Formats: sequence, C-alpha cells, structure tokens
Amino acid sequence: QVQLVESGGGLVQAGGSLRLSCAASGRTFSNYAMAWFRQAPGKEHEFVAAVSRTGGSTYYPNYGDSVKGRFTISRDNAKNTVYLQMNSLKPEDTAVYYCAADVGYRGNSYQVWKYWGQGTQVTVSS
Repeated sequence: QVQLVESGGGLVQAGGSLRLSCAASGRTFSNYAMAWFRQAPGKEHEFVAAVSRTGGSTYYPNYGDSVKGRFTISRDNAKNTVYLQMNSLKPEDTAVYYCAADVGYRGNSYQVWKYWGQGTQVTVSS
C-alpha cells in the first residue's frame, strides 16, 4: 500500500523552472517504479517520465522533444521522494501533474499504474 502526495506546483513564467516532488508513505518505496503524468484541460493523460526502483533507469516519451531535454526525473529512496525537475517551461506545459507508482515500469498508460497521487497544478504564463 502506497500513498502519494505531490507538491511544488504553482504559477511560473515561461522559461522558468519548477521542481515537483512526490512523497510516498510507507517503508517500501524502493520496491516501486515511479512515474509522472500530466493532464491538460480537455486532454488525455500524457506520460511525462518514469524511473526504475533504484533510479538506474529513466524513461521519457518516445516521440517529440518537448519533454525530454527539459524535464528530468529522479528519486531519493532515503527520503521516499521522487522529483520532476522542469526547466525552460512553456505555456503548453500547463497541466495537472500526477505521480504514479507500481512494482515495475508500466509504460505510458496512466490507468495501468496501481497507485497515484492527487495531482499538483502547474501553470506556465507567457
């Protein structure tokens, strides 16, 4: 059983940076792969990034350069926390960002991941 709580969202100007955090409850954080998804108004959930249980492998969308190169996922198992560092933010990055967890990498389908948080709003102004 895992409880996820996102934080760090807010309003930021285009070109700025933001660091999202997802704190996980329990003592088995290192057993779970973690991921970030986002949902813009009227849009489907979009896969953003994922990281393996040890942090040794990271995953980003296969197509497009809008995320990879600007966003970086990382984790600190000692703090039971996964991060999403977002740089060079664009207005199209505006969305509710969710973290998700599962026993292994589950791909880019949001509903497949077993646990997810309540989300944190990121708004990028131009």
